[in-house]
Amino acid sequence: MAVAIDLTLYCENARLLAEFWKTALGYVDEIPAARYATSEESFARFDLPAGGAEDDGACLCDPEGVGPRLSILRVPERKTAENRLHIDVRVPGDGTAADRWERIRAEAARLVRAGGTILEAFDDHILMADPEGNEFRVAPSPA
Repeated sequence: MAVAIDLTLYCENARLLAEFWKTALGYVDEIPAARYATSEESFARFDLPAGGAEDDGACLCDPEGVGPRLSILRVPERKTAENRLHIDVRVPGDGTAADRWERIRAEAARLVRAGGTILEAFDDHILMADPEGNEFRVAPSPA
């Protein structure tokens, strides 16, 4: 049996990153997060700063229930190094290599308009960063 996973992303501005990742992944707000009656109860399980606001965190989910949940939580310290884990945004579709590359470029351009930054283009993917510098890749879906 496969194990279900959730991902947690630490940040300075949870609302900004939640909006970006909803756009990038097609996710929606999960309010309250699964297994909790209220948003406050949901966020109480995290070690958020005392007296924080609801904007200190966001829980996102795949509306089809397939992908992992994504918790986005504000922390006081800034990102200082490269991610140890990154998200791959997979672009679906078949066709020629040129067709796939054009879809990857179009998706990267869409994510730039949403607040992302292109860091570097490689032969088979584009390395990007979200609005707070967390790296991710835009790549083709596996064949």
